[in-house]
Amino acid sequence: MHLILNGVEIEDTFAEAFTMRATRLTVTAINEQWAYNAALAATGFATSVIGCGVEAGIEGLSPSTEDDRVGIDCLFFASSKEGLEASVAQRVGQAIITAPTAALYDGKLVEYPADYDGLSTFKVGSKLRFFGDGYQASKMVGEKRYWRIPVMGGEFMIEDEFTMAKAVGGGNFLIFADSIEAALKAAEAAVKKMKQIRGIILPFPGGIVGSGSKVGSKYKFLSASTNTAFCPTVRGRVEDSALPEGTNAVLEIVIDGLTEQLVSQAMRTGILEAVKVPGIQRITAGNYGGKLGKYHFYLHKIIGGEI
Repeated sequence: MHLILNGVEIEDTFAEAFTMRATRLTVTAINEQWAYNAALAATGFATSVIGCGVEAGIEGLSPSTEDDRVGIDCLFFASSKEGLEASVAQRVGQAIITAPTAALYDGKLVEYPADYDGLSTFKVGSKLRFFGDGYQASKMVGEKRYWRIPVMGGEFMIEDEFTMAKAVGGGNFLIFADSIEAALKAAEAAVKKMKQIRGIILPFPGGIVGSGSKVGSKYKFLSASTNTAFCPTVRGRVEDSALPEGTNAVLEIVIDGLTEQLVSQAMRTGILEAVKVPGIQRITAGNYGGKLGKYHFYLHKIIGGEI
């Protein structure tokens, strides 16, 4: 079945995504700039679990905060509960405690219904309290425990427990274009719209993947390598090239989301924006034949408003 949007072919295929664990951190500070500085440092070097252990990104300004200061929400995704817990503790210790005037609170995963049974909690504050060298103090507010750790600017406040949930990682679509300029313009337009959706992140630089990868390599020491099927400069040298003549650039957008519905919404939003740009030829998606990931996002269904 053919689907054409604004002269752009939407391939009849699907994006394959995986079950991950996710949490939202709310970083507050004396002003927006310092909250952003802490959030940016904490979410750095987090494009892919393959090489970074965690995928993370800044979601945006917090709608409300526990200490009534300006806050920035960040989302973190990992392949396992243990991986998420370890990565969050490490990044908070290195990048948020060290930020002047910063504090950290559980970001409340409100996207899940009250009866959802996939939520759990994990300790962060009680693991990092030892930095206080015995001068740390805890306090209870209702059923919540907070830790106050002395730092040179006063105190670092951190909530003891954070919420974790099952989530979706690796939703994606690829943009075929006649030039890198057209591909980048379309991807940038898509990212701008998609970032308005809370509950998702686009973990790669600027939200865009310029070097998609495939599983395996001719070199035994590499578990992944450049996705030659989508590389225009080697089109005539590889047997499995997916690029027709005239396609001179491909860019990918990867989406991690708290729910399947949010990933589907983000993909639809991005695709509808990308096809508006002249020079775009095709939209497709990456998958592993449906054998690895639990979630399959069919492009034609998504464009029709389905999951």
